[in-house]
Amino acid sequence: MKIPGMKLVCCALVAIALLFVTTLSFTQEKSSSTELTVAAAADLSSVLKEVGDSFEKKTGVHVRLSFGASGALTQQIHNGGPFDTFFSADMDYPRQLIAAGEADGPSLYQYAVGKLVLWVPADSPLDVEHKGMEILLDPSVQKISMANPQHAPYGRAAEAALKHSGIYEKVTSRLVLGENVSQAAQFVESGNAQAGFVALAHAVAPAMQGKGKFWIVPADYYPQLAQGVVVVSSSKRKKEAGEFLDFVRTKEVSDLLKKYGFTLPGN
Repeated sequence: MKIPGMKLVCCALVAIALLFVTTLSFTQEKSSSTELTVAAAADLSSVLKEVGDSFEKKTGVHVRLSFGASGALTQQIHNGGPFDTFFSADMDYPRQLIAAGEADGPSLYQYAVGKLVLWVPADSPLDVEHKGMEILLDPSVQKISMANPQHAPYGRAAEAALKHSGIYEKVTSRLVLGENVSQAAQFVESGNAQAGFVALAHAVAPAMQGKGKFWIVPADYYPQLAQGVVVVSSSKRKKEAGEFLDFVRTKEVSDLLKKYGFTLPGN
């Protein structure tokens, strides 16, 4: 027996379902078109989260961050990694990408100068703040963490600082290498190392307050950590990528970078 109006009800339900699917598809398309994927050196793990949140509030463009050693991220881009921009802890890796045709040369600029520190836990008896590198010769320091110099600029800086101080050969057997400077910090936080070379940005991050004490390694102990950013050639969101790089040049972001211990180019 046919029920009056059943056909109309079915048609209405089909129409609603189609409208839902269409709306969902549009929402997903809109979401994917307003997401920027950023590859960034590990020393930026705290500051870029704040920068990304601020940029999203102003533009509606979501910033998805992927942190790692600059060399490892460069290799990922070589292999077709789906990044829109690349914030390196040096200028060399972005230039390598430009030379390979994998990054846009005109977009490259230096956004900051990083600083290296020697960090120990807050409850450590080592007087790192006054003795600096000397603490590494203390018998209680069995492991010293640092980023891997093969693909992390902060690791190369730490190695250069140890050699400048004349103690590299004395401590080389006690060095523990992290994949990046963030992992080097984690080794000390977890107690797997008694001291470690980390970015000043890690040492002053809000999450680290009260957890440690540090000594800023003099700038002439290692090559300058001039940090550069570039737009990746394969990016499908170059307009948004360019806007994000412009945003990083603003006073708002400059103040954030200074808050996290970075020096601005030219200062």
